[in-house]
Amino acid sequence: TFTATFTRSVSGRQTLCLVFRIARPMKKYPAGSPLWYGRVDDKNTTIWAQFGKANPNKETAEINVRRTVFYPDKPGRNYITVRGFTLRDAAPNWAPPTAEQKGLIGTHWSRGWIIENNIISHSINTGLTLGKYGDEFDNLAWTADAYNGSIERALSNGWKKGGVGHHIVRNNSISYCEQAGIVGSMGASFSRITGNHIFKIHVQGRFTGAEMAGIKFHAPVDVLVKGNRIHETTLALWLDWMAQGTRVAGNLFYNNGQDVFLEVNHGPCLVDNNLFLSNMFRNRSEGGAFVHNLFAGQFSTKLDHNRRTPYFKPHTNEKAGLSKIDTGDDRFYNNMFVGDGRGEPSVKSTDQPTVTGVVGRGLFIYDDWPTPLQTGGNIYYHGAHPYSKERDFTSTQTDPAIKIEELDDGVYLHITLDPVAKDRKTKLITSELLGLAKVPQARFENADGTPITIDTDYFGNKRNPETPTAGPFANPGAGALTLKVW
Repeated sequence: TFTATFTRSVSGRQTLCLVFRIARPMKKYPAGSPLWYGRVDDKNTTIWAQFGKANPNKETAEINVRRTVFYPDKPGRNYITVRGFTLRDAAPNWAPPTAEQKGLIGTHWSRGWIIENNIISHSINTGLTLGKYGDEFDNLAWTADAYNGSIERALSNGWKKGGVGHHIVRNNSISYCEQAGIVGSMGASFSRITGNHIFKIHVQGRFTGAEMAGIKFHAPVDVLVKGNRIHETTLALWLDWMAQGTRVAGNLFYNNGQDVFLEVNHGPCLVDNNLFLSNMFRNRSEGGAFVHNLFAGQFSTKLDHNRRTPYFKPHTNEKAGLSKIDTGDDRFYNNMFVGDGRGEPSVKSTDQPTVTGVVGRGLFIYDDWPTPLQTGGNIYYHGAHPYSKERDFTSTQTDPAIKIEELDDGVYLHITLDPVAKDRKTKLITSELLGLAKVPQARFENADGTPITIDTDYFGNKRNPETPTAGPFANPGAGALTLKVW
C-alpha cells in the first residue's frame, strides 16, 4: 500500500512517477555513544535520550525550539550593528529563495547592517540570512518563470540600489549549519562579505535540495566576496541567478565537495586571485572573467537553454531583459590549472548533463563552445590541457603536489612550482582588456563604476606590471614552497 500527499492542487488525468530508494543501513556508532529518539502526536512531543554519565537534572540540558537568535520582527529595521557575540543553537525553518528566509541571525529585508567578529554556529538550517521578506506567495514558486515573478514583486517591494542590502559581513566564524552558512535571495545585493571563516556546513546531510552551501546567494548584484576561508562544506560558494557586478577575490577554498557553482548568470562576474583546492569548480554561466586563480581540481561547464534569467543596467537592479545561457562568453587570463598526470585529456559527458555538463582539467572543455574564449597567460601543470585556440600559454608536466596543512598558527599551502613559469607570456589584467560581458553589455569594473586593474596578488603584494606571474601569487619562486595562506 502506498500513500501519496500532494503539496499543491492538481486536477485532470495525471501521470504518477514512483521513485524507490534502497534503505541505507543504520550507521554504526561507537559503543557507548548516547542516542536519542523522538515521537510527535497531535498533542505531545516526547523525547527519549541517553545522557551517559551526565545527569540532566544537574547539567544544562536544552531542547532547541527557538526559530532565531537575532531577527527583526519586520522588514526595514536598518543600520544595525551586531558585533562580538556568540550566537548559536537555533532551529530556523528551511530558507528557499522564494520565501522569507529566516536564519539563526538574519537581516529580514533591511539595509546597511554590519555583522562582524561574531561566532555563529549550530543552526538546524541556516546560520546567517540576508534574504527575502515573506508574503502570500511563499513556497509557491516551483519554476524559473515563477521565480521571475518573485523578482518582479521584490522590485516593487523596496529591492533597489539604496534600498535593501548594502550589508557588511566580516570576520565572523560560521559553522555547523545544516543548510547554509550564509544565504540570501536578493537581500544581499550591494554587500561586502569579507574575512569570514565558514566550515562544517551540511556535513550531517540532514536535508537535501538546492540551497546547501557555505555561501548561497541569488542576485549578488555588485557584491564583493573577498578573503574568506571556506572548507568542509558540501559546496563552498554558490552564486545562482543575477551575479552581475560581482567580484570573488582572494578566497581560500579546500576540502569541499565543490568549491564554486556559478549558475545561470550573465555577468559581468570577476573571479580573481583565489585558491580553488577542492576537486570541482562548476560554471554554468556566461560573462565571467577568471584571472590569476589556482584551479587544483576539475572544471565543469555547460550552457543552459531552458531558463531565461534577468540582467540589469550596470550597478543597479533595474531590469534590462531576460536571456538564456547560450553564448559561452567567458575569459581566462593568467590562471594555473593542475592536471592528474594523464597524457590525454579526461573529458566526460555525464548521465545528467543538465546538472554537471562537460568535465575536465583545463580549458579544453570549452573547445566546442559557440563563442571563442578570451585567453592568455595561463599555465598548465601535470597533464592539464589548454583550450584548442589558446596561444599564449605555458605547459609543464611538473606535479605541483598540492597539500593543505592546518596548524595552530594558521593554514599552510605546500606546492611545487616549475621554473618554466618564469618564461611567462602574461600581461596585466585591466577593465579594457576584459571588455564587455556580452549579454548585459557591461564592463568588468569596480562597484562604483571605476576601471579595475588586477595589480595585486592573493596576499596584497604588487604584481609585475609588464609580465605578472600566472596564478594567485606574485613571484613566489620555484621548487618546493610552503606558503601561509590564512
